[in-house]
Amino acid sequence: MRQIVRTFVSGLVAALPLIVTVAITAWIVSLIADYIGPTSTVGKLLSALGLGVTTSKAAAYLVGVAIVAAAIYFLGLIVETRLGGWLSPMLNRLIERVPIVSSVYGLTKQFAAIVDLKGEDSIKSMRPVWCFFGGEPGAAVLALLASSKPVRIGEADYLGVLIPSSPVPVGGALLYVPANWVRPAKDGVEQLMSVYVSMGVTPPKDTA
Repeated sequence: MRQIVRTFVSGLVAALPLIVTVAITAWIVSLIADYIGPTSTVGKLLSALGLGVTTSKAAAYLVGVAIVAAAIYFLGLIVETRLGGWLSPMLNRLIERVPIVSSVYGLTKQFAAIVDLKGEDSIKSMRPVWCFFGGEPGAAVLALLASSKPVRIGEADYLGVLIPSSPVPVGGALLYVPANWVRPAKDGVEQLMSVYVSMGVTPPKDTA
């Protein structure tokens, strides 16, 4: 009986990553369908855009999605030109004058800057570092350097480091530590993420 249970647990552990992946994917698809599916409020608006082209509800929804996607792509083209560099600051100043809307817009803008693949403020621009608490040698933490520009606190320079949480590295804590506690790590961001996702089972390659 014990051998049967052990074999079953081994199979469950082997299948667990696939089960979790399928469950999370299904949840995301369901969430997207609830918010922008054909029966949602946004979906009805998309269908209304396409009703001028076709009378079929399903086709109208797809046409509406295509129209919005084309508009977003066109906006991307504008942003990448000099005109975008002129319009963006003007739009920011306009929205920042609206009390409540400005707070929501500012928070959304900060999040967009983080996920921007080519922006200077994206996670890709952060550099992995070793942070030695108390100085080297000391307790070492693999972290992300938020900015190479030090912050002056009192008579010392401090650097902001983001310490991810495990196993969900998109969260964590932002700490300002003395600049001499920080040493660049040879590992890339992807390696750092894999270390935290595996909860340390995958060791960092930069151990020298």
